[in-house]
Amino acid sequence: MRTENVELTVLCLIHKDEEYLLQNRIKNDWKGYTLPGGHIELGESIVDAVVREMKEETGLTIFNPHLCGVKQFPIENGRYIVFLFETNQFEGELRSSDEGKMYWVKKSELPTIIL
Repeated sequence: MRTENVELTVLCLIHKDEEYLLQNRIKNDWKGYTLPGGHIELGESIVDAVVREMKEETGLTIFNPHLCGVKQFPIENGRYIVFLFETNQFEGELRSSDEGKMYWVKKSELPTIIL
């Protein structure tokens, strides 16, 4: 068999100076600080998905997202694939979403928070 169940998702590390934008997730399925992101919609390009998800979850419009990694996890009858992006080019006013509150976290503070 050459086809399988696949969930396609994106995450993006938005950074400035020595700070990273992290979301403190409040949903029960996955709590703690993480990169903002979400699912790729049917027919949507991967880059369009990361731009859309960043706007929805952070209020920021990102530019020139750079693909820096791909991670996969097994799921029932298939796999869950995450396309990891990073950028330091963005504009807009930061806001949180129903996924969780957004915080700029200093690189030096990363060892002290639950990721």
